[in-house]
Amino acid sequence: MSETWNKRERERNKQQKKKEKLEIRKEKKLANKGNTNLESMLAYVDENGDLSSKPVDPRKRVSINVEDIEIGVPKQRELLPEDLIQTGIVTLFKDDKGYGFIKNLETQESYFFHVKSLIDPVKENNKVNFEVEKGPKGLNAVNVRIVRA
Repeated sequence: MSETWNKRERERNKQQKKKEKLEIRKEKKLANKGNTNLESMLAYVDENGDLSSKPVDPRKRVSINVEDIEIGVPKQRELLPEDLIQTGIVTLFKDDKGYGFIKNLETQESYFFHVKSLIDPVKENNKVNFEVEKGPKGLNAVNVRIVRA
């Protein structure tokens, strides 16, 4: 008898697992035996997007207009000239270097500007109107002018 106790124990566990798997298969077969009709095979999607075995309540159904569905990039509305003009405060201005930054009052975004894009001379903390255009390194403020109160 060359088998050790450990080998016998492993073999016994292996046989036990095989029996358990066979029993589970038999249970599944018996459970599915009576459900061969089409209704038992259907799955429904509820209002939250989850799969369900029950149909959705017609009162919870929401109708969607096909024209409202946008796939990809949404259509942009036409920009009016007043939409292009933004208001901000000059947060940094280096006169010797010829550039500065403006912080938009609405979005709190910061935009770079160059002295060439100034209409009026500005200083730090001046309230200004400006337009935004895409530059080589990101968005830049152009046509910068002081807001007159």
